Amino acid sequence: MKHSPIASYRRRHTVLSLLFVCLSLFSSVGICSAATFHKSKRSTIANSLPTLSAKSTSAVRNIQRGGDAEAPAAPTTPATTSMSAPKEGLPDAVKLIIGAGGIYGAFLYYGSLQEDVFRYIAEDGSSFKQAWFLQVLEAFANVVIGFVGMKLMGETKGIPLKMFGISGASQVSAKACTSLALANGLSFPVATLAKSGKMAPVMAGALLLGGASYTGREYLQVAAIIGGTAIVSMGKKKGGSTSNSALGVAYIVGSLVLDGVTAGFQKRLKVETAKAGVKPKPYDFMFWTNLFMCLTAGVIALGLGEFTTGLAFTASNPEILSKIIKFALCSAIGQSFIFYTIANFDPLILSTVTTTRKIFSVLLSIFLKGHSLSPTGWSGIALACGGILSEMQAKMSGKSKQHSH
Repeated sequence: MKHSPIASYRRRHTVLSLLFVCLSLFSSVGICSAATFHKSKRSTIANSLPTLSAKSTSAVRNIQRGGDAEAPAAPTTPATTSMSAPKEGLPDAVKLIIGAGGIYGAFLYYGSLQEDVFRYIAEDGSSFKQAWFLQVLEAFANVVIGFVGMKLMGETKGIPLKMFGISGASQVSAKACTSLALANGLSFPVATLAKSGKMAPVMAGALLLGGASYTGREYLQVAAIIGGTAIVSMGKKKGGSTSNSALGVAYIVGSLVLDGVTAGFQKRLKVETAKAGVKPKPYDFMFWTNLFMCLTAGVIALGLGEFTTGLAFTASNPEILSKIIKFALCSAIGQSFIFYTIANFDPLILSTVTTTRKIFSVLLSIFLKGHSLSPTGWSGIALACGGILSEMQAKMSGKSKQHSH
């Protein structure tokens, strides 16, 4: 007997809702464990705050959420918090299950919800286009979780807020461009793969403005990700569910450019905090960055009238409102798990988790959301994923050199 598409959709939605409840419980355990860890090892963490600050900066720079809330690039500085003191509390295996499991679960569901929001069609044929309104809600959820974490861990005084404001505005603009790409017809797998090539604008800017040098392998990795993404975008079967519009492609390119700009602002932020003699903790970064992200998105949403249209659309379509709320909470929960993992493990573990999560997000979308790929499209998936995994392997083997300026 055939099952109707509506029944299948409801079953998938029920499973994902149960996953969301589990994530909420895991998040509570993670935050409480991190707070306990902080109090019992205050002196150890104080000695290692420069390392945590570097990691936090990288994490905040790369949370995307598109998926992206996602996915921090691991710094090369080794972790010290879990290596320099006798191990107490939960075993490392349990901590890894909490951290990695939370990141996978939160951001896989985050990506699924993001795609659902922008593929939603109301009864009158309209769809959700209010990307800046969505960013306000997402950033606000992160502000709340960041504030709670900051109070539990202890607030850092004297933080240079100007650079937090600039980097926050840049980051939220990049995230909004990703959402606008999805709202204008770009498929989620293509958007996620494209965002994995964010090193391209960073490299271009460094080459043109800073005189940096890169290895042949690094050029090939970026070329594989970009080339694979292009092949996927052209390798859909006839009758595929989503078209990749020129406007959607333009927005994702804009998002990548803003990622490169954000990377430069994050370097400035590190310099400014060092000059001020302060060492912000992970939840300081989460709270202040997302506060300025929320304010920036709020001003733009007001100027575009998206508060009025967004509230009207969600009021007349309650089903999408629940997805948006879960989407925003998944972003905040995922960031908490990232900071929990940073505090307990080597950064390469975090890099491995976040990198492979991107690949799983793409595959999950293809298999669950009805995307139809031709053999050519699948070859593009393989090429792009190969570039992503090669980048990860280079980090793990220590072959990525310092770029000379």
